[in-house]
Amino acid sequence: MALDGLVLHAIVHELQACVGGRINKIHQPTENDVIMHIRAQGKNVKLLLSANPTYPRVQITEQSSLNPMDAPMFCMLLRKHCESGVIEAVEQIGMERVIRLQIRHRDELGDMSTKQIIVEIMGRHSNIILLDPATESILDGIHHVTPAISSYRIVMPGSKYVTPPEQDKQNPLEADASSFLQAIHQDSGEEESKEKPEQKLVAAFSGLSPLIAKEIVFRSRQGGNNEQEDDQAALWTAFDGVMTAVRQHSYEPVIVEQEGTGKLFFAMTPLTHITGISTSYATPSDCLEHFYGDKAERDTVKQRVADLLRFLHNEANKNVKKLEKLQETVDDSKDADKYRILGELLTASLHLIKRGDREVEIINYYDQDQALIKIKLDPLLNPSENAQRYFKKYTKMKNSTAIVEEQIAQTHQEITYLNSLLQQLSVASLTDIEEIRDELMEQGYVRDRNKKQRKKKKKDKPALACYLSSEGVPIYVGKNNTQNEYLTNRLASSMDTWLHTKDIPGSHVVIRSDSFSETTLLEAAQLAAYFSQAKHSSQVPVDYTAIKHVHKPNGSKPGFVIYVNQKTLFVTPDENMIKQMNMTIK
Repeated sequence: MALDGLVLHAIVHELQACVGGRINKIHQPTENDVIMHIRAQGKNVKLLLSANPTYPRVQITEQSSLNPMDAPMFCMLLRKHCESGVIEAVEQIGMERVIRLQIRHRDELGDMSTKQIIVEIMGRHSNIILLDPATESILDGIHHVTPAISSYRIVMPGSKYVTPPEQDKQNPLEADASSFLQAIHQDSGEEESKEKPEQKLVAAFSGLSPLIAKEIVFRSRQGGNNEQEDDQAALWTAFDGVMTAVRQHSYEPVIVEQEGTGKLFFAMTPLTHITGISTSYATPSDCLEHFYGDKAERDTVKQRVADLLRFLHNEANKNVKKLEKLQETVDDSKDADKYRILGELLTASLHLIKRGDREVEIINYYDQDQALIKIKLDPLLNPSENAQRYFKKYTKMKNSTAIVEEQIAQTHQEITYLNSLLQQLSVASLTDIEEIRDELMEQGYVRDRNKKQRKKKKKDKPALACYLSSEGVPIYVGKNNTQNEYLTNRLASSMDTWLHTKDIPGSHVVIRSDSFSETTLLEAAQLAAYFSQAKHSSQVPVDYTAIKHVHKPNGSKPGFVIYVNQKTLFVTPDENMIKQMNMTIK
């Protein structure tokens, strides 16, 4: 895992700015994450503690998140014991991936007490634990560990806190030349002697990831190709150089995009062994914010929308097949005149037919050559009834054409609607998912299995993403149909400018001003293209017009509008530009 002990050491040093700060609010937006709002050194800071099994981390964050209406039990407990408390210390346990926050808090009796929050960053075993240091007992953990899960330790309310298993590795910050050489020469057999130097470093010192070990080895070789004979002195010099920078808290947070693969790596020191584009950041938290971005949320979203995606894909496939059958019916109806002609030919030749005949051969008066034509008959019908049978078939096919064409138009609308929902799920946040699910229930696509639990009044106003353009003009983005409807039909004023990708499923975007420059218009078009099905395309057409020219037809699907007097511009979505825009949830 890239987030090793050295990265955590840098994070803990950054978090010293929070020591002495007061915890004003605590939220738990997801089952794995806790956000603490801290007032420290005259600034408001949001501290993210994450026990996400894939992306565990501790960092200062700027990202906005919506919280559940009912706070989870663990969040309520943190509020009870830590809210309004003062952070007395932020410490790393050795060079391990464990952080301890010590918090002084006044309890319900008015007495001062101390609590500890232990954040263990250990992959899928990551946890956030609230501890009473006086008794060393666990008040609760964000993830419970029962005896059935682990025989080594239990994380349950009331149980005694046991630290994660010791790895018996040396602290790299305390190593000198002698202990370093001794540590990497602890070969007890032929198998260990075959280990690469980076493997020896990882095995000997705590807090070192394979990524940093490779960087140290690369620096020791100064980019050379001599991999047979490793210069131990050069290895120590490279190792000591990295550790000295860590001891002096001289960090250079970087993210490197590997050339060819596009894979991203981050560290608190330059990664010279990776060829690719390197981007530097001001703080460790800023680096983690850009590296993880919304990966954790996207993974959670993917898990929660799996059933909706399956349903929508199945519905879309059904409608595509239905469309094919309807089109076949239309194609068949083009031959309706053929049955009318057969009926007229039979009517003109009734004297040549008698009941029981299976076919009759008569002159085709509609043919220029007056050729003979064979017409099949029903032997159970008389001549007149046989003629009427062909006339009825003709009438039925002609009448069905209008109905089928109407059904084709409805099916096209249905496919467009389902595709728009699929696009919305691709950019949905956790809150957006629930709004999309509610919409599908209201439209009768899925059943509400939690009807009893949904007695609370629905929010009249959905939360909207509001971006500020470079000239400070607010630009609102609707990320699902509930938000689109509210934004376009209720929030926006008549002279606001409305944008949408041309003939492509996407978000409604509104510039909330009647006075802005072309720069703001282009930035809004960027948002419209980015939050659409053409996110990864170039030269995406985006229509824009005044809100007064946008209308929702009666009885149309949610989010569907028609508009006139539009102009079109073409933009290529720039993800970096979008992420740099100031965004709040309103």
